[in-house]
Amino acid sequence: MQKKFPENFYWGAATASYQVEGGIENNDWAEAARAGRVPPCGRACDHYNRYEADFDIAKSLGHTAHRFSVEWSRVEPEEGKFDEEAMAHYRRVLIALKERNIKPFVTIWHFTLPLWFSQSGGFERKDAPEIFAKYASFVVHELGDLCEHFSTMNEPNVFGSNGWLRGSWPPFKRFKLTDTVSITNSGRSYEAAPDKGFKPALLYFRVMKNLALSHNAAYKAIKEFSPKTEVSVVKHVIVFDANWNPFNKIKAAVANYYWTRIFMYRTHKNCDSIGLNYYFYTQFGDKRNWKKTDMDWNFAPEHIYDALMMLSKYKKPLFVSEGGVADSDDSDRAEYITKQVEATWRAIQNGADVRGHLYWSGMDNYEWALGFGKRFGLVEIDYDTLERKIRPSAYVYKEIIERNGIVE
Repeated sequence: MQKKFPENFYWGAATASYQVEGGIENNDWAEAARAGRVPPCGRACDHYNRYEADFDIAKSLGHTAHRFSVEWSRVEPEEGKFDEEAMAHYRRVLIALKERNIKPFVTIWHFTLPLWFSQSGGFERKDAPEIFAKYASFVVHELGDLCEHFSTMNEPNVFGSNGWLRGSWPPFKRFKLTDTVSITNSGRSYEAAPDKGFKPALLYFRVMKNLALSHNAAYKAIKEFSPKTEVSVVKHVIVFDANWNPFNKIKAAVANYYWTRIFMYRTHKNCDSIGLNYYFYTQFGDKRNWKKTDMDWNFAPEHIYDALMMLSKYKKPLFVSEGGVADSDDSDRAEYITKQVEATWRAIQNGADVRGHLYWSGMDNYEWALGFGKRFGLVEIDYDTLERKIRPSAYVYKEIIERNGIVE
């Protein structure tokens, strides 16, 4: 049986500026690395200089779409001062994609903050929505003639929870009771006592509200001068499930509400589409021995179906903005991709308006507080020589793309 995707369904992969570009030193992550709190990123994959060759590889693998982020600290290195050369660079990136007939998806902000913003409070600031809207509208104003689709932000709940609950990411504020909970493998599990207490939980809720307000303000600012631009938010969905136990079913419902539904309730009316990032499936009361990825996550690509169906309730077009597996020897990636794509197809059959699929990641990269050890890429990076090597699983994905579907 051949499971075909809709005509004009787009296929590709995603990257993010700080994780691949290299040479970024004026943001909160670079500052944290200098303080020894996270691994240094340095030149990373040097994608800033090698993007054309990297796009040639993507083209050779059949990709028709590519998601990348612009680096806020490059674009606005000082508050209110925008860098023309940075924008000229990202225009060249978009032109390079267009020349290869690869559809671009630009993420306006992907986790990292310029120092002037982070050191003055970042998204804890009352005026954060206005600051962010100004930056976002500038990006679209400068790049909108070369790109139709912009996502305002990436994974707001991950940003908030790792920064203000777990304390493993900047600004390293840890809620005292988080010691008993670990949602994700996102780096150091414990931070120094001075940053630990009950206040971070209150700040977390303030930050999450400000992130929703920031998206909404950016959406409205962009639409004022560019009503045809498609604006989305990229939402990381953890699928919380439960066994037969009614108490566990309540726990799963509460977890899904806090992780996904609150933010989407606040923002979905200001979305033309919604991007899904999917990596986690967890079931309360589950006693199975799961196969694990290199991130120690359950190997559960098929449950992207549940995540897509959860987001389909907001009646917006959807796209898989990220979905992938850390797999250093490439032994499981082909299976993961095939099962994830098949589950995406099932979601479409059951009414989810999914328009595209972007694997994470196009190449190996800096996995935030875990450094360079985790390998998500379709393309392997030798960090000593920066040599690129296409993994076998990338050709399995290429076959899916060329068929616009999978054969069982």
